[in-house]
Amino acid sequence: MKYALVTFGCRVNQADSFAIEDDLRARGGVAARPEEADLVVVNTCTVTASADQAARQTIRRLARANPNVQVVVTGCYATREPAAVSDLPNVVRVVSNMTKDTLVRTLADGAGLTTAERFSGGGGACGSTLEPGVAGRTALTLRVQTGCEEQCSYCIIPQTRGVSRSRPIAEVLTDVQRAIAAGYREIAITGVHLGSYGRDRCDGSSLASLLAALAACDGDALFRISSLEPMDCTNEIVDLVARSSRLAPHFHLPLQHGSDAILRAMKRPYTASYYRGLIERIRAALPHAAIGSDVIVGFPGETPAHFDELCGSLVDLPLTHLHVFPYSDRPGTEASRLQPKVNGAEIRARGQEVRAIGERMAQSFRRSQAGRTIRALTVDDGQSVVTENYLKLRLPEPLRRNEWVKVRVDGESSGTAIYA
Repeated sequence: MKYALVTFGCRVNQADSFAIEDDLRARGGVAARPEEADLVVVNTCTVTASADQAARQTIRRLARANPNVQVVVTGCYATREPAAVSDLPNVVRVVSNMTKDTLVRTLADGAGLTTAERFSGGGGACGSTLEPGVAGRTALTLRVQTGCEEQCSYCIIPQTRGVSRSRPIAEVLTDVQRAIAAGYREIAITGVHLGSYGRDRCDGSSLASLLAALAACDGDALFRISSLEPMDCTNEIVDLVARSSRLAPHFHLPLQHGSDAILRAMKRPYTASYYRGLIERIRAALPHAAIGSDVIVGFPGETPAHFDELCGSLVDLPLTHLHVFPYSDRPGTEASRLQPKVNGAEIRARGQEVRAIGERMAQSFRRSQAGRTIRALTVDDGQSVVTENYLKLRLPEPLRRNEWVKVRVDGESSGTAIYA
């Protein structure tokens, strides 16, 4: 059976798709282009209305290009709107996030798949069938937690992912050792609410204890922490990253807004000054760390003065890159009922302005790294590298994929590397 995967959204979805692909390959599936596949699994996102639309358009396009294809849809949009998704052309099954880990096992009967066991347990993302470079992915994204119990007023994800559920540290370490044995040299640790890792287990485990265990494990893999809520980025975690060469000097800490009034309306449990103090603390401990953030523009009630507060906060923060999200009503959330709404044209204009700030941040960070020698992993079939502090640089000549190299950041363009 020929299969393809189409993935939308966050790193957790990427990790989930990786696990699905591992299972498909272990059961005899053969990867193919979506236009040529017998089965296409579409792993959806629903964080914005445009994410829903993108999933619908993709499924319709698949059905037109491949009329006989069987489409299985999972992920957050499929969980939130299963009836609407099931009405799309060629969709034969809708699988909720709650049963995503057993998706392939459920499909095995009658789908031309063997009954081989998965390489790792539920939520694991690496098997003997996968190795660096499969589907163009050099690094491994490993989900260690899912679900969220925060109550951000704009977010639908707690309704689509359920309560927080953490995998045991021993199980995570087993997957990590298998991944290292398979050749992976970078592993991104991810979760829906990663900072809550371990709280549901009542066994004393925490994200800090997991990171300490990862830093102590055998092998030369680098562990990268994916998105972490500001209130969960403790001094202990910052100190762990500062002390360990196994933990990437890279943080992604969503700010969402620079106005305390908007943060309160969003029900974010911190202030702009708290966030500033956190970033300054990280910068003091790790002067060359990458520190990214997420920002929402156009939240209901966001006045020009609130937006000016956001831009002023960003300009003063030593961040290195931004992800900018235009606010989108999610039915069923508290924010969807808030007034007044910001009109679409104004949201787009504000988004462009903040993206320009983010681009200036990225350029400034690249310039600050010029002349430094940094360890990096070759990606893109050896055409580029990603440094430990998350700079992606072009190489003057290609090398083998998935190799550690030392590079010096080009002082002229700061977008290319020179072999050190």
